[in-house]
Amino acid sequence: MADTIAPIDLIPVLEKGLTADVANLTKWDNYLEGEQPLKYMSEAMKEELGETAVELVLNWARLVADACENRLDVEGFRYADSDVEDEVLWAGWQYNDMDEQSQQGHLESLAMGRSYVLINKNEEADKPPRNTVESPFQVWAQRDPKTRKVSAAIKKWKDLDEVEHILVYTPVETAEFVKDAGAWKPGAFNDKHNFGIVPVVPLVNKPRLLRPDGVTEFKDIIPLADAANKMATDMMTSAEFHAMPRRWAFGLKQSDFVDRNGNPVSSWSKIKGRLWASEDSNVKVGTFPEADLANFHNTIKLLAQLTSQIAALPPHYMGFGGNNVPSADAIRSSESQLVKRIERKHTFLGGAWEDVQRINLMFLRGKPDLEDRDHQLETVWRDPSTPTVAQVADAAVKKYESGLVPLEQTRIDLGYSATQREQMREMDSKASPASQIAGIVKANAA
Repeated sequence: MADTIAPIDLIPVLEKGLTADVANLTKWDNYLEGEQPLKYMSEAMKEELGETAVELVLNWARLVADACENRLDVEGFRYADSDVEDEVLWAGWQYNDMDEQSQQGHLESLAMGRSYVLINKNEEADKPPRNTVESPFQVWAQRDPKTRKVSAAIKKWKDLDEVEHILVYTPVETAEFVKDAGAWKPGAFNDKHNFGIVPVVPLVNKPRLLRPDGVTEFKDIIPLADAANKMATDMMTSAEFHAMPRRWAFGLKQSDFVDRNGNPVSSWSKIKGRLWASEDSNVKVGTFPEADLANFHNTIKLLAQLTSQIAALPPHYMGFGGNNVPSADAIRSSESQLVKRIERKHTFLGGAWEDVQRINLMFLRGKPDLEDRDHQLETVWRDPSTPTVAQVADAAVKKYESGLVPLEQTRIDLGYSATQREQMREMDSKASPASQIAGIVKANAA
């Protein structure tokens, strides 16, 4: 068990786990950044073309990842017995800049299959615990095969002086080690929390029972993206050599190609607009018809449609939905499959963020005991769909007027943040009840 083994003795196993998946992580990172190697153009062709044509990358991987990440916005945390977000947990979220960090963590999870949240004690007194979102290139978590829970974890990095550092996380403590003369020596940071739980939480994309560390969101579209990049590059090459009229000539000799000063010029120049002329009446010249590039356009469009279907993207995301602007109802209908996928991600990612907050509560209280209500904590997500303001306002006001929901829930349904709702509650204490609903209707009708 990791909690009975000294942290320094865990380093070899944890380092092995950290480096085991580097090849896949590097591949997926390259696709996200549009830096993947394009293997379909031979070296001989590259040498022939020179800088005339470049390999064109259509970065559909980032499009897919961004389409999902843009709909993953955490708005707070609340208990099952409360209709408002918990102020203490949200204050810690804001203190750690998690609005920004969570977006990076979600994108990293979508692209790389996983990212991690590290929770550490804050060395500043009376401050929330430190939360940081980390890359799978630097962090790896070992799981207990019996429970699939994290049993130990490691973070490894180099400082500006190229000195290697390691943080080892166990259920008992978090310990730092620094490499000195080829050996790991204890570092400055050590926290014996004795929580019985490792303060490292994976943010996993598409986990499976036997693959709990997840997989990249765009794994299935990589072959289609490669094919599209090939077609796009071939299209650019064809545009250079075949989309413009090609010339032919009979009866000319190499010696006929000279400039006005008698200096020789290339007889097979590919430069567009070069004029060929001869005083020999037996010379015949002409042009071949230019090539139509529509076959490339149609193939790329087909690949885009296949990518859209696999990634559950609405047609207008890939630009083949037609020239007519879709209506609000058409947009909502086309997004239904994508919205459902995002709601599934809310389940897994929301559970991870709830684990983060439970560990934060342990640090805040200084003990591992959790209250019963702590297990009923839930993550509040922004609605991943794209409803119109009028539709949302109409439905929310009708439910309030019929007595189905209280005023606070109406404001939640309208998308107001916890801070905005707190300000509204202060305004309510100074306003008459009759004016409250009128204010909501007026604000959303504007």
